[in-house]
Amino acid sequence: MVFVIFGLPIYLVSLSSTLLYGLEPLVPVMQWFKEILAGLAFITVVFSLRQKPRLSLTDKLALAYFLYVLIYLLLPIGKIGFKDKLVALKSIAFFPVLYFTGRFIDPKKVNLNRCFQYICVIAIPAAIIVVWEKITYTHFQTYTGYADYMWHFYGLESSGHHNLNWTFEAENDGPKRFASFFANPLDHAAGTLTVICAILALITTSTKKIRLTRFWIFVFFCSLASIVFALSRASFASYFIILYAYAYITNRRAWLQVFHYGALLVVLLALSFLTGDIYQFIVATLNFTNSSSIYHIMQWVEGIQAVIANPLGIGLGTSGGGAAMSGTNVGGESEVIIIAVQCGLAALGLFIAIYTAVIRTAIGMIKIRRGKARRLAIFVLLLNCGMIIPYLTAEAMSYVYVLYLSWFFTGLMMNIKQYENDRWSRHLGSSGS
Repeated sequence: MVFVIFGLPIYLVSLSSTLLYGLEPLVPVMQWFKEILAGLAFITVVFSLRQKPRLSLTDKLALAYFLYVLIYLLLPIGKIGFKDKLVALKSIAFFPVLYFTGRFIDPKKVNLNRCFQYICVIAIPAAIIVVWEKITYTHFQTYTGYADYMWHFYGLESSGHHNLNWTFEAENDGPKRFASFFANPLDHAAGTLTVICAILALITTSTKKIRLTRFWIFVFFCSLASIVFALSRASFASYFIILYAYAYITNRRAWLQVFHYGALLVVLLALSFLTGDIYQFIVATLNFTNSSSIYHIMQWVEGIQAVIANPLGIGLGTSGGGAAMSGTNVGGESEVIIIAVQCGLAALGLFIAIYTAVIRTAIGMIKIRRGKARRLAIFVLLLNCGMIIPYLTAEAMSYVYVLYLSWFFTGLMMNIKQYENDRWSRHLGSSGS
């Protein structure tokens, strides 16, 4: 978890910097290091089990999803090679490995408060760099060899007006998006969602009161700087969805009123006084006239048409970022569409069932649990609520940092629920005897 929290945010910067300093042979090893480490952690956890685990419904759904997608790797479905299909499998079906690692680990060995504190600490240097980027109006990635790395390993030439790619600007020659030390601005914005979830989980007491300190206020403003300067519409909306969901589940009526009236006030002020690039960016987003929104809609329509024509899918590696690099992309720009295009409606149904089961479990644990279990449930619920829009509007599983954190902690939440249920059952059994 220390590697995940501190290593994955700087993962791509580390890879591009390694190439920049002439250490190219190390890059392929580093590219797969996170998967190897996660796989070793999974194997270690499985072999340390003292008894056969009892699988919950969510466990069975996650296992069924992985095995079903695995069929598309083994059978001759689609036109791309086995290696590319393996990469595609990793993109959409690696999360069960992370989930079961958390599900089977000894929960007493995970210091949850420390993990959440580490997540919050990451927000501070991220904000410092992004503020420096905004003041100097210079992307950090121009110094880390980003463009050379993308060309050398993926054959992607620099695009956009800043010699990186179009992701680093809001519109054609529009305001810059900043990524701090994350892979790109969208990854930066999505990673910031974990910070606000960790803050809210840590400051909430068992009686639903808030224990706020100057440090948490400082970290909150750091996260706010990151989400604003990353200029990601989906994550920006998700940031406030997380805050709203927190106010709702903790029954903070004053917060809810502030959100309702504040949202109306912000809209009126934006329409009345806001001008310049940001104003055009907001208006073009709302009326779907900007090139990015139009491209999203075209990709969604293409993907939906492919699913209608092929409800069982057209094969791994035919949709998403990897497919775009090979020139075979169908649809994309939405994780749910990417799954359905590649592996059909059955795979999508399993994924939605997993997601729904996780949210329902988290809500239930927040209502009846206390301490570590409740803090973890708050984090998992809020992050999953915050990721709904990115799952609908982006290839969300490419946000590796969020992917690893969310699914490991989801598995840990299910683990703690099972652990406490078993302990309570043993207690009742001993009392009855």
